[in-house]
Amino acid sequence: MKLAAEIIDLTKHYDLGAVIVKALRGVSNEFPEGDFVAIMGSSGSGKSTMLNLLGALDRPTSGRYIIGGKDVAKLSDDELSEIRNQMIGFIFQSYNLVTQYTVLENIEVPLLYRPGYPPIGSKEINRCIDVATKVGLGDRLDHRPFQLSGGQQQRVAIARALINNPEIILADEPTGNLDSATEEEIMAILKGLNDEGRTIIMVTHEPEVARQAKRQIYMKDGVIAGEGIFPG
Repeated sequence: MKLAAEIIDLTKHYDLGAVIVKALRGVSNEFPEGDFVAIMGSSGSGKSTMLNLLGALDRPTSGRYIIGGKDVAKLSDDELSEIRNQMIGFIFQSYNLVTQYTVLENIEVPLLYRPGYPPIGSKEINRCIDVATKVGLGDRLDHRPFQLSGGQQQRVAIARALINNPEIILADEPTGNLDSATEEEIMAILKGLNDEGRTIIMVTHEPEVARQAKRQIYMKDGVIAGEGIFPG
């Protein structure tokens, strides 16, 4: 079994002066390639902190996070940026699109942060169009976010997450702002990507969404309180 990522006795503490908040208290787990896991837990359980660490957006206080055979705690800021750009795709609840950019331009954004800042050429443009078409936005390339529904904006975010062909997709409440019908559409896209071999790690507070993942991790008070596998 080849691992996409692994966390080993991970801790994260926040020093607030008068008090130290222990957001993670020694968390370990393995994420095999092709995994689809939902992380659940109440507010303050540590699930968002864990997602931030998995996204190399923050460094652990102690413990190890291994991705691509590299220990995140030992990487420089530039190396962390490269990990985020090349190995991880991010999908956010609020979409985080650039309002003045078109669909195509929003999908291009991660390409602008590649090492060496090479110019975007026809090959990259064609890939952006292909990815947009894959998520059902081939006829919306010139539209801007305000011209799109919530579900269409989330499709743009998914396409943007895919553009650098990442090994892992991190989804933070990807259906949180969507109605039930659109939620089903977005989950169908995520499951399709997982069927293709993508590793997906998703934070959600919705049990019906979590049940669509292959397994669930339940966080409480900064530790993994339980783990289950959905039977079908």
